[in-house]
Amino acid sequence: MKYLVEAEIDLQKEYERLQSDLGMLGLSCYEIKTYLALVMYGYGDADTIAKVAKIPRTSSYKVLASLEEKGFVISAEGRPRLYRPVSPETLKKRFVGLIEDTFDKISLLQDIVREHGIPQIVYTITGKERVLEKIGEILDTTETRFLISTPAISEIRDTLSKNFNSALSRGVEISVITEPFQKSPPSTRVFHKKGLIATDIISDGKRALLASHDLSACGYTDNPELANHLENFINMMIEE
Repeated sequence: MKYLVEAEIDLQKEYERLQSDLGMLGLSCYEIKTYLALVMYGYGDADTIAKVAKIPRTSSYKVLASLEEKGFVISAEGRPRLYRPVSPETLKKRFVGLIEDTFDKISLLQDIVREHGIPQIVYTITGKERVLEKIGEILDTTETRFLISTPAISEIRDTLSKNFNSALSRGVEISVITEPFQKSPPSTRVFHKKGLIATDIISDGKRALLASHDLSACGYTDNPELANHLENFINMMIEE
């Protein structure tokens, strides 16, 4: 009996650790609970999965639709509609591929930096509040165009709504690349992409900011050449 209790405690710790780790993939709390419930339960309709995941039944349909759009679950037509999880192994291959591709591009950027003698980006801004303040400052000083690629547009939009409105009133063209089902600031050009794992910002093709997925730290540069390379990379992502 003592062994079973210890095993149960360890399982709970692993579950909590998984919840934290899956947050790095851009999933919300409800999405994490729902996906893990599906993995453990196998398949089910929205009501059943809501009970297993311990989320409100009224939220389960929206959460499952979001997970399907992001490629974490598959549904089958019927009454009721049934859902099953995409296997962890399949997701592992997908995200490992995305991460490898991202770091390949970072290596390419590093080569460009070395070739042109541009100083390396130094992550000197830490703390979510300070990072958001920096993004607001960049918005306030943008003259023509502001490009942001981020899985966290909802939080950035809510915190910096006045900055976005002010920039738009000045005639700044704002383009947003974000995950499906994320609400972007009004009057902006919006592109939806899956698998975003960081926040990248380009202002007027002259300044760039790169932040971690949770906005806890960022790097900033006002080197036009480096900002230009990053903008070209983001534009390529839009066109894919």
